[in-house]
Amino acid sequence: MIQRELLDTATIPGGGELRLFRRELKGTDEYSIMLGRIELMNSRLSGSEEALATLTCGRLAVKNPRILIGGYGMGFTLRAALSVLPPQASAEVVELIPAIVKWARGPMAALSQQCLDDSRVTITIGDVCNAIHKADREYDAILLDVDNGPDGLTHEANDRLYSLTGLATAKKALRSNGILAVWSSEGDTGFTSRLKKSGFAVDVKTVPARSNGKGAKHTIWLATKL
Repeated sequence: MIQRELLDTATIPGGGELRLFRRELKGTDEYSIMLGRIELMNSRLSGSEEALATLTCGRLAVKNPRILIGGYGMGFTLRAALSVLPPQASAEVVELIPAIVKWARGPMAALSQQCLDDSRVTITIGDVCNAIHKADREYDAILLDVDNGPDGLTHEANDRLYSLTGLATAKKALRSNGILAVWSSEGDTGFTSRLKKSGFAVDVKTVPARSNGKGAKHTIWLATKL
């Protein structure tokens, strides 16, 4: 069995601890971020996080969109968005846990590929709920990957993102025809119903967890403000 090396730990606001691990697998460094026994992220599983960006950006009809990404993670969503966004677009990333950004610039620098230094990117340490609450028709897309699904697993306060009140707030933050995109490790019919009840046109996609199309499937909601 290949041993994992614990690189660092980080406290989650409100309680809980993240652990960053690294191991060498077939000559490549593999990184994973754990919450207890739950693996939240793995550097081999980038496909669905990339799809969160490409599926969303592919539907934007504006010339230079402004997008908000909730949760940096391992940077897969941000890098995929930057690969398809035009030079004058802007991508604001809000990350709750400072250590995530520190890890991106430190032990996982090769993985981040300097995406945080792209001129289109601004990164804020804070709660994406607050950024959404303060916005009024400011974003063409809001991409959320802050939990394993539409519930507050890593941060209980995130539950307010997925309630009817939270969805109404997100809708207010979006421009006309803006898209709220939400990543999840699995489907949730109740969340689909809440999106529709909130007045979004909803498209639910099932996408591979791996970029090679193999392995588990994850869910992405693409909810368009009518």
